[in-house]
Amino acid sequence: MYASLCSQAQTTDTANDWLGELKVGIRVQKTQKLYWENGFAADFTSPKIINNKLHLGFSYVTSRLGSAMGTNAIKQDNYVVNFGYFFRDQKKLQPFTRINTGFFYADYESDIFDELPNTALLFSLDAGISYRLKAPITFHLSAGYNFTSGSGDQGPGTLYPIYYQMSIFYTILNKK
Repeated sequence: MYASLCSQAQTTDTANDWLGELKVGIRVQKTQKLYWENGFAADFTSPKIINNKLHLGFSYVTSRLGSAMGTNAIKQDNYVVNFGYFFRDQKKLQPFTRINTGFFYADYESDIFDELPNTALLFSLDAGISYRLKAPITFHLSAGYNFTSGSGDQGPGTLYPIYYQMSIFYTILNKK
């Protein structure tokens, strides 16, 4: 009986069954008519999550590594978690769509701007294409719309609605 239980335990879900693909890389983001922001991103998918079609991701982009580097542009940070659905997951070219949520912070650096809102919760949608090279490199290009943009009176004035992204990922784990 013990041997039977051990055999069953080996055929049920294990931590390794959840391993899929983990990619890390850099992200370049351009807000339409405003700043360049750069940072990093991570993307994870598993055969246990809608057969590798649902991707979970995290990114951090900041103008500190973009337009604000060495200038007097406003330093702003975006911390984003996303859930993406990738079509044609077995192909090199994959269209995708994502729901993004997170936190935005603008550092105005002067006490005279303390009255202005400088934080916001983020909620956006984006869509794009992913292209996987033969090497463990993947490119993502997308355009998005942020539903929580600000005017300066209601929300941060540097949080604009339309943005474009390019990410370059290196696959560090691939157990598909």
